[in-house]
Amino acid sequence: MQRSSLLERIKTVKDQHFTALTLDVFRYQAENNPVYRKFLELLGINQAEIQRIEDIPFLPIQLFKEYELQSGQWPAQQIFSSSGTTGSATSKHLVRDTQWYLENARRGFEYFYGDLKDFVILALLPSYLERQGSSLILMAQDFIEQSQSARGGFYLYNQEELIKHLQSIQEEQPMTKILLLGVSFALLDLAEANSIDLGNVIIMETGGMKGRREEITRTELHQRLKLAFHQENIHSEYGMTELFSQAYSKGEGLFLPAPTMRVLAREITDPLQLQSEQRTGVLNIIDLANLDTISFIATEDLGKVHADGSFEILGRLDASDVRGCNLMVI
Repeated sequence: MQRSSLLERIKTVKDQHFTALTLDVFRYQAENNPVYRKFLELLGINQAEIQRIEDIPFLPIQLFKEYELQSGQWPAQQIFSSSGTTGSATSKHLVRDTQWYLENARRGFEYFYGDLKDFVILALLPSYLERQGSSLILMAQDFIEQSQSARGGFYLYNQEELIKHLQSIQEEQPMTKILLLGVSFALLDLAEANSIDLGNVIIMETGGMKGRREEITRTELHQRLKLAFHQENIHSEYGMTELFSQAYSKGEGLFLPAPTMRVLAREITDPLQLQSEQRTGVLNIIDLANLDTISFIATEDLGKVHADGSFEILGRLDASDVRGCNLMVI
């Protein structure tokens, strides 16, 4: 099976073709990804016997911290890295083709929100701007460039300048779509210092409270942001270093995955057993855009998956929860 033909199918994947394409991607990676192939061997999995998505084994996400995951042999154009506390291991995601990542991210956003060129995009991402290897910064930079508006840009801690800029855009271009993309702690800082009507601005949080402020629930975060900015809904983006695809929520914390992405839930204490719909489990993610690394990732995010494919994020596994997953680690 050729990589080029799989890429073309992934670009235009439809719901009715997702299962067949996913099984072909599984076979490609089982053959061409040495870490995943070894993982399947340790589990006693015969790849020829996998005929359903539900039977595909998902690789534990922590292996991005321990291995250079590649399907095939190729030089990395870039390496995405996760944030981490001092002394902690960080995930490394080798990128074969940066342009492929950006094209896929654009398609995912525009699937839900429309053409990027119709937006003014402002990015409040201080913690990400202060380090190297952030896939979110690369995506935001590309979105700003694709929007073709000279009024977009990045903001670090200059809150007053950001507020003035938002106000001027609303006053001078009242019909323009405005997206304020921000890390959670920075949006909360902005809200606490400025109560202002941003009613026609799409405010989208990307997560990112850990280590910066006291942890609060997404529900509480959204309530505070809605009150300060006179918003009916706060939007959310769900992505991570280990993914090339994103999911988006237009309110109430209910995410819809991009066309290249599907989410399943597994049981907390049995990593090889899928959880029933609408019951709390740990999320497994299929990301077909990760063709060159691994498309089947067992995350550490707790959540619920609904019948229509939407999902919620409810928290993270703790140390006691992880005990049942130990056999999955090579």
